Amino acid sequence: MDPTTDSRSSHADRPARRAPRRIALFAGAYTHIADGVSLTLNRLVDHLDQQGTEVRVFAPTVDDPAITDPAGTLTSVPSLPVPGRSEYRLSLGLTSSVQEALDDFDPTLYHIATPDLLGHNALRHAQATGTPVVASYHTHFSSYLKYYHLGLLETPVWSYLRSFYNQCRQVYVPTHAMAEVLRGHGIDSDLRLWPRGVNTTRFTPDRRSAEWRRAHGIGDDETVVAFVSRLVWEKGLDVYADVIGQLERQDVPHHSLVVGDGPAREDLEDRLPTTTFTGFLDGTDLAEAYASSDVFLFPSDTETFGNVTLEAMASGLPTVCADAAGSRDLVDDGTTGRLCPPGRVGAFAEAVRSLIVDDAGRDRMGTAACMRAQDFTWPAVLNRMSRYYDEVLADRSSSAQASASVGTVA
Repeated sequence: MDPTTDSRSSHADRPARRAPRRIALFAGAYTHIADGVSLTLNRLVDHLDQQGTEVRVFAPTVDDPAITDPAGTLTSVPSLPVPGRSEYRLSLGLTSSVQEALDDFDPTLYHIATPDLLGHNALRHAQATGTPVVASYHTHFSSYLKYYHLGLLETPVWSYLRSFYNQCRQVYVPTHAMAEVLRGHGIDSDLRLWPRGVNTTRFTPDRRSAEWRRAHGIGDDETVVAFVSRLVWEKGLDVYADVIGQLERQDVPHHSLVVGDGPAREDLEDRLPTTTFTGFLDGTDLAEAYASSDVFLFPSDTETFGNVTLEAMASGLPTVCADAAGSRDLVDDGTTGRLCPPGRVGAFAEAVRSLIVDDAGRDRMGTAACMRAQDFTWPAVLNRMSRYYDEVLADRSSSAQASASVGTVA
């Protein structure tokens, strides 16, 4: 059986008998940036808190965080801005004061979300105290190297990741495809599937709004090709811009829409002078932006899952994505959308063009995408993590009891 297959998924909502749970969560980002990782971890902590589980989060903080009301109790870890990318932070590890807070909390389980210096220190501290460690794989680190001309580091990066994750009791991966990538690089620890969820009450085709479209200069009959993400080049912005340029040169009728903000926005606006840029949106505004679009184009090949792809699907959009690990488990090529070879502008442009000119096919794929998204509800996704934790803690409890029995007999 595939180790990433959860054979007990039909019992997702069944309460379990639990060993005491005090979870120490270590993250490279939790409040200072509102990306998919931070939002997912906040959802997890909130879910655990509602179950009565104590959670202490250890992560970098800033004076003006993007997430102002985080879930759980947060212990600030000293950090520095990443050179050239100040919106990201480099944690400085377990300083004496952070370690004191950790020891006072006395966790029964460590969950490491980022294998940075903080994560490395946490792993060593857990091993020294005999506390089990699990990890979740959120960022496809090696795929980012090409965007920073650091391809020579790929081998040592994988060597470090292999050593790090193989010391963890369980490793949570968002897709089967990503699990295969990790296995291919020798990460053979207990890989467990932990997909992301979507709020299907918020993200729904019912949010489509003619008023929203008109307010953003979009005609009632225009076909909107949308991109939603943080605006950094590793999200496939070059490919998106080139595809829109090719559609314009071919006189394919469309209206391009970019939702999001980030350091690449100014350059992207220069390349796409006829595109509508909304800036960062959330809540109802974001849901309306998705549902008021017609095609979702997301050529990023650096995703581990693709939260925005799932949100677009729930909103009733056919999705045109890179045929890469982050999208392969979500998009059913030819049924809910299209998968294209990473970086192949011509293939992406043709896939989008075919959807623009085929109203019936576009509607059929959008309906199928929305139905597919219903399989990814947050309660089931988060309860799955709760069961994984219980497994590890039950094993620890059984081992402790066995050791005590041996000691008694001796």
